Amino acid sequence: MSRARVAELSLIGVAAIWGITFPLVQDAVAQMPVTTFLGYRFLSAALVAAILFRTPLRNLSAAGWKAGAWMGLFLTGGYLLQTFGLERTSASNAGFITGMFVVLTPLLGAIFLGHRAGRTAWAAAAVATLGLYLLSGTGGSLQVLGDLLVFGCAISFSIHILVTDPAVKEHDVKGLLVVQLAFCGIVSFTWAAGQGDLVAPSGTSVWVALAITSLLASVLGFYVQAYAQTHASPARTALILASEPAFAGLFAWLLKGEVLDAWGWLGASLIMTAIVAVELVPYLRPVRPLPEG
Repeated sequence: MSRARVAELSLIGVAAIWGITFPLVQDAVAQMPVTTFLGYRFLSAALVAAILFRTPLRNLSAAGWKAGAWMGLFLTGGYLLQTFGLERTSASNAGFITGMFVVLTPLLGAIFLGHRAGRTAWAAAAVATLGLYLLSGTGGSLQVLGDLLVFGCAISFSIHILVTDPAVKEHDVKGLLVVQLAFCGIVSFTWAAGQGDLVAPSGTSVWVALAITSLLASVLGFYVQAYAQTHASPARTALILASEPAFAGLFAWLLKGEVLDAWGWLGASLIMTAIVAVELVPYLRPVRPLPEG
């Protein structure tokens, strides 16, 4: 089997891992405060990454630490909004709406940084917005609030990509990975401590979610993506990774029995169409060095 084919199959596995995190995290935060779960998740991931990437971390300059902290700020915001949203909406909705960061990134880059965003990006944004309306419009007020929180997560992930793009050109991405994972873990743990929400993990669903999100989705996901992008073409890599929301919907159905109604399916289909349209135009897709699952 060729290296390109191995890379593509590995990417499919990563997209599936990122997709399955949505229902797993939703079950976990039903038993543990959101900030506590995120603190355990990212501190453990940072510890493993620090061991694996100890040399790049040791060689990271002060400017690199500052860049990693900025990246960590928006990564933290994204995961907090996503996980609080998962308490209020379905895992399938959260997966499809999170995927909108692909569509939002070129638009925010054009608005705030003067990047090129062509007609495809604006048309995709319009289609995705309609999809978001259809996906959220049939739920109650609690689901709408959850969907809005997850949409805020998509915006935060988009900004994270925009601040990451220049950072990885000047600093080692492995060192930056450790810093931002640690930032996310420390902020979440501090928040949990301030609210008196620190509790020890308990229950199979919590431990399974922590293991998959910290070790597989964060550390292994980064390794696999970095490997795959050296052997698979950018367009093919982007298209495969765009399947993450579809995997989220699949696992939400398999593990939790979630089923979208007709309007929900139409909305999800429009969002996926917009994501794929943007992913297929290579110059619209900035660097994506971190998994967003």
